[in-house]
Amino acid sequence: MSGIARAVILVSGVVQGVFYRSTTAETALSLGLTGSAKNLADGRVRVVVEGEKDKIEELIKWCRSGPPSAKVSLVEVEWEEPAGEFATFSVEL
Repeated sequence: MSGIARAVILVSGVVQGVFYRSTTAETALSLGLTGSAKNLADGRVRVVVEGEKDKIEELIKWCRSGPPSAKVSLVEVEWEEPAGEFATFSVEL
């Protein structure tokens, strides 16, 4: 176990309209993580995730490629203190 952590992940590139949020949710849930994924007006996807730090790091690695139709150009990660605000992982509209 590596402890509970929280990360805010900003993903740039061709990441909207390619099932990025839904496949991020599937991947996060399979890793036992909670949080949310949301499209931003500037074309990026914002992922907020909480759970075991090593599992978050696995999700970050996945985010660098995303689903087959995505073309990720940049993944920015900011670590924060966990807030415990999520019961599951959801896709925000």
